[in-house]
Amino acid sequence: MDVMRFQEIEHKFVVDAAFDLDTFRMRADALGPARRTRLEVRDRYFLTEDGRARRYVLRHRFDDELHQLTLKSLTRDAEVRDEINLDLGHHAGDQAAQVDALVARMGVVWTGDIVKHIDVWHFPDCEVVHYVASSEGREVCCVEFEALGQASIEDALAVIARYERATGFDAHARTHGSLVDLLFPGVLPPRS
Repeated sequence: MDVMRFQEIEHKFVVDAAFDLDTFRMRADALGPARRTRLEVRDRYFLTEDGRARRYVLRHRFDDELHQLTLKSLTRDAEVRDEINLDLGHHAGDQAAQVDALVARMGVVWTGDIVKHIDVWHFPDCEVVHYVASSEGREVCCVEFEALGQASIEDALAVIARYERATGFDAHARTHGSLVDLLFPGVLPPRS
């Protein structure tokens, strides 16, 4: 089995109102993405009793491109973590009721909804994303670099570093927390 198959390797940067989005977009466009998309994404997160004990959160994502149920491990640093995606497909529409029924059987202890307005640059080896995420009156703007299909963590981090440099980011300035940590501080259990 490919050890990298269920690994998500990414860097996330929180950006503020002073962030020069136009320059960032020009730099990302200049790299020649295979495709670029803009979407509104709805992510619903669930922390279950087992997830709290075994350190993972579930995410139900629905947008125009993806419909997934995902298990994400909870780590101190969100740079490298487990991510297992189940494709629910669009053939049955948004299956929110079915997902709610499934996770209810697992003992949900917390749930949170996030709406993201995303701009994605798709490259063969990396996704570069700018988004504004909001929930319950809170909002955060981020830029993410997620490596795709590399053979090792080292290779993935090298790919991320290349895109960061090309768009004006420094890995030392990245956030170590997840989006859930940023929008719902203190909800997830502490990580070692």
